[in-house]
Amino acid sequence: MAVQTGGTVTASTVTGGTVAASTVTGGTVTVQTVAGGTVGVVPPYGERADVVTDEGRAFLAGVFDERQVRTAAGITMALGAVAFADALLAKNYLPIRAVTAFFFVDFTLRVWLGLGRSPVGLLARALTRTLTPAMPPEWVSAAPKRFAWTLGLVMSLAMTVITNARITGLLPMTICTLCLTLMWLEAVLGLCVGCRLYRVLVGRGWLGARDDVVCSDGSCQVSMPDPERG
Repeated sequence: MAVQTGGTVTASTVTGGTVAASTVTGGTVTVQTVAGGTVGVVPPYGERADVVTDEGRAFLAGVFDERQVRTAAGITMALGAVAFADALLAKNYLPIRAVTAFFFVDFTLRVWLGLGRSPVGLLARALTRTLTPAMPPEWVSAAPKRFAWTLGLVMSLAMTVITNARITGLLPMTICTLCLTLMWLEAVLGLCVGCRLYRVLVGRGWLGARDDVVCSDGSCQVSMPDPERG
């Protein structure tokens, strides 16, 4: 049995198996039956993991491994820093044109298909699994990360247009510095500024309905406004 509030749940009939009761708040969740009568939940975006919220409910929304997310942020930060330094110090703008275009493609794949489908995400997954195989995944909600990567997509698109239009000076320097700062904060400190902005916007009701969220530092946990208070 599946219980949903403000969302859509699609479930298949199970014969000889057991379907656990699950709760969904906003969004769409598909429940599929696999061999042996086992039921798996397929999130609309992100990876599936057996996560339980602090309230003891099954967490059905998509998630990502925070370690892979931070590793991906470190990779993009390193690539961006090298290209930025080359443009700033050697006045060689070819690397930054190529890197910003690559970032645009990578962020596009992250936003639409998930971290594991982007080149940087694939490299981050390989590095974390190879270098720290004994460490368990640290699951965090996919929705706030998707919002943060959308901001990265917008900035990478702006930088791709600016750099390939041969525009130099304060504008691209400011955007690039901002991008590098945001990537450094997430890679080194685990601080996802986009996730915190997501919390503010959802808390004000500006992003509509949401799935339950869980973050390593609580940065994307929100309290929904009381509808009786308007």
